[in-house]
Amino acid sequence: MIFLLALVLIVLAGGGCVMSDEQAVEVSLSDAEPVATVTSPTPQSPGPSIDIAVAAMISPKETLITYRDLLDYISRKTGTPTNLVQRETYAEINNLIRQGDVEMAFVCTGAYVEGKRSFDMELLVAPQMYGETYYYSYIIVPANSSAEDLDDLRGKSFAFTDPLSNSGRLAPTYMLAQMGESPESLFSGYSYTYSHDKSIEAVSEKVVDGAAVDSLIWNYFDWKYPDITAGTKVIVKSPPYGIPPVVVPAGLDASLKDQLRDVLLHMHEDEEGRRILAEIKITRFVEVDDSIYDSVREMTEAVGRQ
Repeated sequence: MIFLLALVLIVLAGGGCVMSDEQAVEVSLSDAEPVATVTSPTPQSPGPSIDIAVAAMISPKETLITYRDLLDYISRKTGTPTNLVQRETYAEINNLIRQGDVEMAFVCTGAYVEGKRSFDMELLVAPQMYGETYYYSYIIVPANSSAEDLDDLRGKSFAFTDPLSNSGRLAPTYMLAQMGESPESLFSGYSYTYSHDKSIEAVSEKVVDGAAVDSLIWNYFDWKYPDITAGTKVIVKSPPYGIPPVVVPAGLDASLKDQLRDVLLHMHEDEEGRRILAEIKITRFVEVDDSIYDSVREMTEAVGRQ
């Protein structure tokens, strides 16, 4: 996976290419890892299942490791089997929610704002992490890089996460716009990795000169895989943005919606729930007001929809 990205960027660097969004390299996860649906059967309930989608903020394998216990917990509490549904892009996850093909989803902030605008995606709860319901966009570079700000990445290669990502695409694009720049004018070329951990890894291995990543995922990797983040350093930290939420489709059965919300909101109150939350660095799930995402809407209006 990383070798493929390296090869693509070497070609770009050699040609001095500056790309539009339509020309930007898209690195497929399917070359290395399956993007699938994984079922967690619950013996006490052979009936219908709850399909729960997780946007590819981290790679499929890491997503399975991170969310498996959480979905099993939801299955036990509801008495219904859960299916972990993964897709390659944020847009594909949004489409599943739009069509009502999943009952619940963990999505990126940018994807939520777009889903709320275009088809009334419904906010259910949000995680509280590190004592906050906010997160940040980090601009990272290799640990030994001399770069100290975005302007120092002029003429360099850069990795975005996903076109619908706030921290991995919108926020850094907005930062550039405030400088009177764009990805095309500042960088020699840029790519989409479609997961924040792949972006972190690409910077750590010096495949790219910089990347924009989700602070929550960088912090999680700094705790779990410090050997990877040790190869990076944060040179820019954005203002706070509303944290990536848990959502449901508009029109989801009200009783199921209430049941899912109740399970998550009370998860921190029992020992098993606290253990699972601690493993993914979530203090608890809380209800939040949609207004915490207004700053992302303002950036979207300022730079245009991706």
